[in-house]
Amino acid sequence: MKTASIYGSLEFNENRPAIKVLLETPFTKEIRIALKKGQEMKEHKTSFPIVIYIVEGIIDFGLPTERMQLKKGDLIALDGNVPHDLVAVAESIVRLTLTMQDTADRVKNVAEQE
Repeated sequence: MKTASIYGSLEFNENRPAIKVLLETPFTKEIRIALKKGQEMKEHKTSFPIVIYIVEGIIDFGLPTERMQLKKGDLIALDGNVPHDLVAVAESIVRLTLTMQDTADRVKNVAEQE
């Protein structure tokens, strides 16, 4: 058994989204992304499917064909190779589920892009 807290040791970074791996299981990696209002993750994609859950806040979420606002409680699942971007409309906490084949370092690299 493994446990984690989405709110435990929560820190926001002044300059970019704060990325923290909360939990790894044999099949997924659970990552917390903490974004201050206005912070973004520029367009990116992964080869693997992902699931995004908005724990707190509002995210302006961009896809190739549309933009949508995701709010607290919303979930979105994306297939691999779908370009997307995120902008925090309000201070936000996002839970990102990755497959084990994907890497947390890839997510950290996206957060560091300017």
